Amino acid sequence: MNHSKYVFAQLTSFLNRSQFNDYVRKYHGDKYVKHFTCWNQLLTLMFGQLGNRESLRDLITIIEAHHQKCYHLGLGKHVTRSNLAKANTNRDYRIFEDFAYYLVSEARRKRATDIFNLDGNVYAFDSTTISLCLDVFWWAKFRKHKGGIKIHTLYDQETQIPAFFHITTASVHDSKAMKDIPIETGAYYIFDRGYNNFKELYRIHRAESFFVVRAKSNLQYKCIKWRRRLPKGILTDAEIELTIYGSQKGYPEHLRLVRFFDEEQGREFMFLTNATELTALQVADLYKNRWQIELFFKWLKQHLKIKKFWGTTENAVRIQIYSAICAYCLVAIVQHDMRLDRSTYEVLQILSMSLTDTTHLKDLFDKTIFKNDKDRSGSGEPNLFNF
Repeated sequence: MNHSKYVFAQLTSFLNRSQFNDYVRKYHGDKYVKHFTCWNQLLTLMFGQLGNRESLRDLITIIEAHHQKCYHLGLGKHVTRSNLAKANTNRDYRIFEDFAYYLVSEARRKRATDIFNLDGNVYAFDSTTISLCLDVFWWAKFRKHKGGIKIHTLYDQETQIPAFFHITTASVHDSKAMKDIPIETGAYYIFDRGYNNFKELYRIHRAESFFVVRAKSNLQYKCIKWRRRLPKGILTDAEIELTIYGSQKGYPEHLRLVRFFDEEQGREFMFLTNATELTALQVADLYKNRWQIELFFKWLKQHLKIKKFWGTTENAVRIQIYSAICAYCLVAIVQHDMRLDRSTYEVLQILSMSLTDTTHLKDLFDKTIFKNDKDRSGSGEPNLFNF
């Protein structure tokens, strides 16, 4: 007979419970709590994320079907719909936010690599919008008859882990969230066109960091110097000065402008940067790799539960998003520590069907063989964690 732990319990053994308890004490999360603790709440939410549960009712139905296993799964014996709903509504979301950041730092440390061969880390900053029903999520007003939230994310391009995330209502413009980005000296920050906020770009420059941002087509500027003998694909590499008063006030120094023609797409791109030491092709390549953050958002929405929420309050929504990030980082940590030769899609598919099995994790991933995986996952499937 196999006396191994359940697969879900083996997974959660990779989590640092003592660190989580520190955050619980910090925010008094378990004050007056007798049975359903914050740890039970976190594991229940992660069980729902990894098990691909669609709703709170769906999650509780599955847990009740395995009620004899709940204690050994780490969920406790008091997981009910009312307990979980009440905890998501009332407990401080910062407990789960801080723990998500802790797992992010652990995953980034374990997956540290140097793909771009630059002295600093390379980050892409972007946001994804999640639509909500305004009648239910009254606090997330976006338009007259529409609600929504945005997850603004600073994505580490090399480790493929989100380094920073900021949740706002969808009415907040992307460029307004730039002020919340933690600036790291010597790092590179990549932005799309929606982030032509020259005041915030200058803040990055003054912190002795670097940025690459796609310029808007109506950019007003004056050329100061041109570089000659340009490589193939580079149309312009020049030093410029902004001429509009507001833009010049926000960024009073000179910028570098690079115009690049992408033969694959048959399109021209125009970039602004303060990275004068990079070649023009390196600047274009940094922006091209920004697409990884779009794949991350696609992967997150497809495989974890952040589009359908198990609570209607802002606190409950935040807790669910942070539990999804915890699940994402847990998969990254497990893949690294176990040196799994599996795509993230395969890992999640196996886990979603095996959380209550007693198979050892190593045997679970070694013995499971997917056929025709190429046809099933396709070229459009986000291929995260694979280098």
